[in-house]
Amino acid sequence: MAFGDLLDMVGGTGRFQIVHVTLLCVPVLMMASHNLLQNFVASVPPHHCSPHANVSALPLSAEEKLLVTAPLDLAGKPLRCQRYSAPRWRLLAANGSSAAEEDDYANPEEIHDDLEGCEDGWSYAMRERTSSIISDWDLVCDLRSLKQMGQTVYMGGVLVGAVIFGVLSDRYGRRILLIFSYLLMAVSGTCTAFSSSFSLFCLFRFGCGMALSGQSLNSFSLSEILRTSYNEQTSAFLLTCRVTPGCVCDFEVVEWIPTRVRTVVGTITGYAYTFGQLILAAVAYFIRDWRWLTLAVSLPYYIFFLYAWWLFLNNKSEHGIKNLQSVAKINGRPKESEKLDVKMVQESMKKELVGSQDSYSFLDLFRTPTMRLTTISLSAVWFSTSFAYYGLSMDLQKFGVDIYLIQVIFGAVDIPAKVVVTVGMSLLGRRPSQCGALIIAGVTILANLLVPHDQQTVRTGLAVLGKGCLAASFNCCYLYSGELYPTVIRQNGMGFVSMTARIGSMVAPMVLLAGDYIPWVPGLIYGGAPILSGVVGIFLPETLGSPLPDTIQDVEDRLSEIYLSIYLSIYLSIYLSIYLSIYLSIYLSIYPSIHPSIHPSIHPSIHPSIHPSIHPSIRERAPNGKQQSDDDEAYDAFIASELIYDSV
Repeated sequence: MAFGDLLDMVGGTGRFQIVHVTLLCVPVLMMASHNLLQNFVASVPPHHCSPHANVSALPLSAEEKLLVTAPLDLAGKPLRCQRYSAPRWRLLAANGSSAAEEDDYANPEEIHDDLEGCEDGWSYAMRERTSSIISDWDLVCDLRSLKQMGQTVYMGGVLVGAVIFGVLSDRYGRRILLIFSYLLMAVSGTCTAFSSSFSLFCLFRFGCGMALSGQSLNSFSLSEILRTSYNEQTSAFLLTCRVTPGCVCDFEVVEWIPTRVRTVVGTITGYAYTFGQLILAAVAYFIRDWRWLTLAVSLPYYIFFLYAWWLFLNNKSEHGIKNLQSVAKINGRPKESEKLDVKMVQESMKKELVGSQDSYSFLDLFRTPTMRLTTISLSAVWFSTSFAYYGLSMDLQKFGVDIYLIQVIFGAVDIPAKVVVTVGMSLLGRRPSQCGALIIAGVTILANLLVPHDQQTVRTGLAVLGKGCLAASFNCCYLYSGELYPTVIRQNGMGFVSMTARIGSMVAPMVLLAGDYIPWVPGLIYGGAPILSGVVGIFLPETLGSPLPDTIQDVEDRLSEIYLSIYLSIYLSIYLSIYLSIYLSIYLSIYPSIHPSIHPSIHPSIHPSIHPSIHPSIRERAPNGKQQSDDDEAYDAFIASELIYDSV
């Protein structure tokens, strides 16, 4: 009798399983909140240089102070990172004469000499949020890259946590580490909310990332425990704790779920993350201060920790046989509970562990040709999916739509996307669904590069479609990857490819920095990576209707040598293209700090004709809005032609 037969004996799918899944989904809701928290705590408000001290002391309106402080760009908006070295009082003149007519300077270099940086800090227009880490610590202009650094550090914590908790769980057990993960998330989140500097903010966010990995690994990826001895496995089973949000931790979430409904349960668990995105938008809408918002999504973990710890202390000696008897009673099978005994459970464990005594490591993922190519290809699929997913999800402000609304839309699109791809995987197969989702996502992201910025509805629609396809791709990844790896190294394989996904989520924010210098580069990379990975996925075998492979040899028998050689040549060219493009984007984001001439806004004196803030065509405008002269209009046309020529 296998463990699945024991589950059928005690009721299969009943009230116990419903409560089990429901309680385990609660922490998942909060996981989504922490993953996407950066969209709200690091939102960038409109800003400009603060007025000079002598201007701030005068009884002038905000518009008048801005007029004499900040020059305007070609669009008539105040510059964010420069101001006049001295207030331009004449702009308040009653006659409203044009600054171009009154300016005594004759060339752009002299205009530049009259500008300076924001020596007195910045003024922020807090419209959507009452505060953010951007406004609290002035992470703008020269420090604007630190915004993306915060999310990268958080994702780095997720990666490091996966390694640390993965090692410690084999030594100390899943249960105690899961409880510790809840405590770490609660404490780190609380400390994040009270951070006094950006450095401390990053440190505590790193801790949050580690805690999230500990939670996910020990709650939802608790493996078949293939590497322990029979006695250790039996003991682990007999000490399995009760069903709580923090206590089902020695086996997978689906371990208490009958095989026939595990796919449905996995889908439901995935939707918990989707609803977590919607909950985050609602909580952020009502809590506009970033510190209180961070605290709000962290405090529930104290409840998870205390409840799980209490149950751990009070049920430490309770045996798994009693748990099964409790399941039978909850599911309305009291007579079946009387038939269960320790001997029956031990026999169940023996059959579950047949063939699992051999030891396997991560090296087995690369030991044979087929496993090597399968692992590298799946790594590309996971990397590009996570890379593009977080590239879109972590830059909501660029769409010009209310960030709360766009967060709801981005979260809600996951629901139909996962439904469609689930049906597609069952009817069309795993491979077409996986590759199709990636390629469509990439095409929509690239198409957005061709849409004018003023057509926000079209741009948002394409982005939502792309994000939905990436969510569908994630849904495929978990099932498809599990079916490609043999049983003996499935957990190792899933751990490795999920690690590449975490690396992709770390790199994604940094690519956005390249957009400050070449606006279309992030979109090109975010769109190109899924397309290339989708092409790579075409050469993976289809698994629909196929039995799960048990050994590495079963996987090797799937592909011929000719197939491998063709696959290898195509794969290498595509895989290198992905990483070269990412390297190029990161290089472009770092290069201007070494050679500032590539970015004229940093050193306008090098290319004065390129930066509008230092050109005579940018006139100081009086309050009455006097029309510029025909000579000025002609001069503007000349400058525009020069700018076009220089850009070419």
